[in-house]
Amino acid sequence: MGRSPRARDAGFAYGNLPTGALNSIADVPGVRVGHRTLIDGDIRTGVTAIIPHDRNLYREKPVAAVHVLNGFGKSAGLVQVEELGTIETPILLTNTLSVGTCCTALVRHAIERNPEIGRETATVNPVAFECNDGYLNDIQALAVTEADARAALESASSHVAVGSVGAGCGMSTFGFKGGIGTTSRRLELDGQSYHLGVLVLSNFGRSGDLRLPDGRVAAPAAISASDKSVVEKGSVIVIAATDIPLSDRQLKRLIRRSGVGLARLGSFWGHGSGDIALGFTTGNILAHEEKADLVDLRILNESRMDLLFEALADATQEAVLDALVGAGSMTGRSGHHRPSLLDVLNPLAPEA
Repeated sequence: MGRSPRARDAGFAYGNLPTGALNSIADVPGVRVGHRTLIDGDIRTGVTAIIPHDRNLYREKPVAAVHVLNGFGKSAGLVQVEELGTIETPILLTNTLSVGTCCTALVRHAIERNPEIGRETATVNPVAFECNDGYLNDIQALAVTEADARAALESASSHVAVGSVGAGCGMSTFGFKGGIGTTSRRLELDGQSYHLGVLVLSNFGRSGDLRLPDGRVAAPAAISASDKSVVEKGSVIVIAATDIPLSDRQLKRLIRRSGVGLARLGSFWGHGSGDIALGFTTGNILAHEEKADLVDLRILNESRMDLLFEALADATQEAVLDALVGAGSMTGRSGHHRPSLLDVLNPLAPEA
């Protein structure tokens, strides 16, 4: 399979901050992404894995935070992230009815590397996010298995495929085919280069509401941009990674700005949409069995947060368009079809 087109191939670049070399979440050193894509009959689904670093995540926990924009969702593991401010497993993305399967796979993955879990030490908090791909996928088939989740974990690398891959296989966005998108921003702090990367599982937005960067409204040919009878429902998961040392409080402040990027695109976080962001930093790691009473952590000068806010808003917006541009078109369950955004981009192009 050839490389899917990226948002920047279609002219969608946001803001003035430079990207990393890969223009993906994998520009953050150590971060890897893997996919398992399932297409068979009416099945259009899969799993995407985000691995924050190459060491033992249970023993070396990245500082993390979660923010819920609209909570119509069934993701797992968020309560402990909110309370303790860390993650201790890879992050899995999948469809709504496969969260339990992915959580079990994450627990087994952690126990294999830490056989003392639940016996000599604490249990483990698997983190799995979901979106409902039931329009294109036969979600009732419960097609995702633990083996699929493991395959996504084992395939993780610094090459991040986008579009209709992994968990993004059956997703829809603003009436178009959605999926996985990613981008990054390179930031200079105290004379050193750092990165902020974003990956989205894009499955949200009402048909006819998509705003392109120049203000034009893009709608599938079968939908009028003025037709507001279409209900806004779906979900979007935003995963933000950075190597900038931040506290969990600063990460929460940061990932709230994902809503800025989503709103620029035309989203208003409808009643039936599960819009959730999680952020983690590899710049602050907490040990599972810390011996010291007091632990030193570096954090960013609070007055420098605006630079990160700008980067996160721009990257979220671009990552969604990255998913739309890379996804292509797809026909799935019961003949349901989602066109590609690229199908309407040329007609939308300004006349010479």
